[in-house]
Amino acid sequence: MTTYPALFTPGRLGPRTTRNRVWMTAHATEFTTDHTYSDAHAAYYGERAANGVAVITMEATSVHPTSQPRTGVVLAYDPAVVESYRKVAAAVQPHGTLLFAQLWHRGRETDSVVSRLPVWAPSPVPCAVYREIPHEVTAAEIDELVDGYEQSARLAVEGGLDGVEIHGLAHGYLLGQFLSPATNHRTDDYGGSAQNRFRLVERIIERVRAVVPPHLVVGIRINGDDGDFEAALRPADWVEITRRIVATGKVDYLSVSQGTYLDRMLIYGAAPAPAGYELPATERIRAAAGGLPVIAVGRITTPDLAEAVLQRGQADFVGMARQLIADSQWVAKAAAGRPNDIRPCVGANHCIASIARTSLACIHNPDVGREAGTVVAAATATTTPAATVAVVGAGPAGLRAALTAAELGHRVTLFEQAAETGGQVRWLSAAEPYREWLGITDWMTEQLRHHDVTLRLGHEVSAAELAGHYDTCIVATGSVPRRDGWTALRPSRWAPGSAPVPGTGQWNVYTVREVLGDQVTLPASVLVLDDIGDRRALATAEYLAAGRTVEIVTRLPHVGIGLADSHDLPSVTGRLRRAGVRLTAGFELVAIDEDRVRLADVYTGEEEVREPVDAVVLVTGQIAEDGLLRELRAAGQHAVAVGDCVAPRRVFDAVWDGDLAARSITAASHPLPGLRRRDHAR
Repeated sequence: MTTYPALFTPGRLGPRTTRNRVWMTAHATEFTTDHTYSDAHAAYYGERAANGVAVITMEATSVHPTSQPRTGVVLAYDPAVVESYRKVAAAVQPHGTLLFAQLWHRGRETDSVVSRLPVWAPSPVPCAVYREIPHEVTAAEIDELVDGYEQSARLAVEGGLDGVEIHGLAHGYLLGQFLSPATNHRTDDYGGSAQNRFRLVERIIERVRAVVPPHLVVGIRINGDDGDFEAALRPADWVEITRRIVATGKVDYLSVSQGTYLDRMLIYGAAPAPAGYELPATERIRAAAGGLPVIAVGRITTPDLAEAVLQRGQADFVGMARQLIADSQWVAKAAAGRPNDIRPCVGANHCIASIARTSLACIHNPDVGREAGTVVAAATATTTPAATVAVVGAGPAGLRAALTAAELGHRVTLFEQAAETGGQVRWLSAAEPYREWLGITDWMTEQLRHHDVTLRLGHEVSAAELAGHYDTCIVATGSVPRRDGWTALRPSRWAPGSAPVPGTGQWNVYTVREVLGDQVTLPASVLVLDDIGDRRALATAEYLAAGRTVEIVTRLPHVGIGLADSHDLPSVTGRLRRAGVRLTAGFELVAIDEDRVRLADVYTGEEEVREPVDAVVLVTGQIAEDGLLRELRAAGQHAVAVGDCVAPRRVFDAVWDGDLAARSITAASHPLPGLRRRDHAR
């Protein structure tokens, strides 16, 4: 008997049966180059289907030209999409997985940059994020929107899918804008009363169901709660909307989420949002659903929690997006009773940040988006002659290099001078909101033990110990913090031998490594000087805030500007302000004189003084620690650098580097045409 009986019980969706209760919910990928589903989509969804996911709702697809927030959006209303549906279906359905299209219009939550068309919405109320004043749709244009949903549903059926999901009610998109009195100020048949505001949704359900045959599935995605703002639709309102949907008799399931763009962390809560944070509202929806299956989402990451959700009757299916991005084998591992082998989603939201600039990626799963290539590499692992590999440094780069090399059959020894693995991820996790991030490196450490990797902790290895004793060395020695205090606005001052900012050598000036890594005790008043804009300064400030006066000063336009793409900047800013942390942007350090700090406005040059300041923490960049690499190469040893010792960057870059370096060992022995080219092209 399985450890998770409810999770692996078949489910019912209208006319269809599912093999278990795990549902991959829709999320953007940016894999398309021509507004249809690509080969990368087929490989990506096919990998999750092959590993046991019961239902996959593909990413949201536009039902009308006015809903194109990015260039990488699939156009559901264009007949060109049909063949691409068939391609993905061929990769997914043979595994017994149901495949659905998600039909969607964003309404005001977009702009006209891509489409070059006016934004459409029920009323001319701008989105807080996109800020563009929408066009108030006319009755004729509402008819056009209904036609767009119908046409898109018809094409999904023609493409051989198992059903469609109507989106746009959840997350504050177009249909939710019609439903909400906060955004619908109309006085015609589509505004005013709750029934009038539901009219467009009702018409779309009816028209979609009319073109989707009875043997296929029609579902709808709704909210359980829009969030806490004036005139918002709260749980009681969504219960009433649920009853109206059920009364149509034309929907086979309800997928329940939360939030709008007024609080996007309700949609995809990052750490430290608790696991299952959406469940109370979802449970209320299920009670009103009249027996329709309900899908729950909201950081349901472990099989134990998924099983509990089903056993408690909070939902009929468990939906995951980020967790199945992090580990495509989640279902297979759960079914095999191996929950500890599941790569955890740590709530870093790198997946969300990635699609702002490129295609989908995970902070510590380097295979995302290149599923086809990694299958080729894995197939050759057993035929590749094993090499002896030394990896130096057990941060994310070194751990990933060691694990990938071991998975490919090489004999690996990993050296780390510290007593624990984790590197800078371990420093960051000292701040409570980032404690989950340690799952990145702890998971890889545990996996190494399953692959017979020799792990030598507390050992600072020398070039003499390595040179000539290993076929290859992968150097992941990381980086050390800069202490000179200069920002990127002063490039000439970064030259070797340049004098530091006056006072940065004082006894009361620290780096992040000392504060979070060594956990030194700091006095009552601390100024954190940030030139990077990422999480390091923010985590340091949160760590220090209890019982201290803390200020973050940055020369950047906004404190924490690097978090903009992951969308959790507002929530982190809120935590800092509630903790009493002062946030100051647009200033750089001039000098430190004992407990007196001089700052200068980067726009006007005017100076300000902070006094008294008991301690200063510098977050002004890192210096690559590549001494061992140079020694090994001088000794004639084949050595590859990865991670921060190449160039100090992000956790994702370190993991990616480590994986590529390990794969290059295989490629050197047995060239795989296209594999390395594909990797570097990404």
